[in-house]
Amino acid sequence: MDNAAFFNACRNGVMGPTLDADEVSGAEAILKAMDGAPLANCAYALATSWHETAHTMQPVKEYGGPSYFFRMYDPQGQRPALAKANGNVHPGDGAKYFGRGYVQLTWRANYRRAGQRLGLNLEAQPELALDPTVAALILRRGMDEAWFTGKGFSDYMPASGPANRGQFIKARRIINGTDKSDLIAGYATAFQSALMAGGWQ
Repeated sequence: MDNAAFFNACRNGVMGPTLDADEVSGAEAILKAMDGAPLANCAYALATSWHETAHTMQPVKEYGGPSYFFRMYDPQGQRPALAKANGNVHPGDGAKYFGRGYVQLTWRANYRRAGQRLGLNLEAQPELALDPTVAALILRRGMDEAWFTGKGFSDYMPASGPANRGQFIKARRIINGTDKSDLIAGYATAFQSALMAGGWQ
């Protein structure tokens, strides 16, 4: 793909009118991870990241701090049964396995699974989910393989060619139900146009 043409289209569209180095490098990490993916899948991965990272295109930590993570995710916190069901069985797991990435990878069991899929020890080093290259791979594999909600790209996206706005709206269920689905569909439509301008195959 012609990255210069892609980013020029982004400047005139969803990411414009100027792009900083972090936005470019983050988008490039996602483009690399999505290599070979259908057009619509790549567009929706970019749109999801643009939204979930508050337009920084850099992996982010879940909002909150140690006390919040303890309450939400620790086996000694407010939801012990949920914590244990998701692999957080040791005191301190709440503060260790909170959300990180382009999409929020959360819970010990999910870090373990993602690490096994990628050949990385994310369970021992959960902070690796903040590395753009790793975060982008988690994004792709998770959306391809329906890690996050049980729904994946194949449930909503065409196998080739562009998706329409309605398909992008439905695709929000891959990540988070219908929250902000119309807004993110707009981003995806713009990214899809930019990818086409760059000659995404």
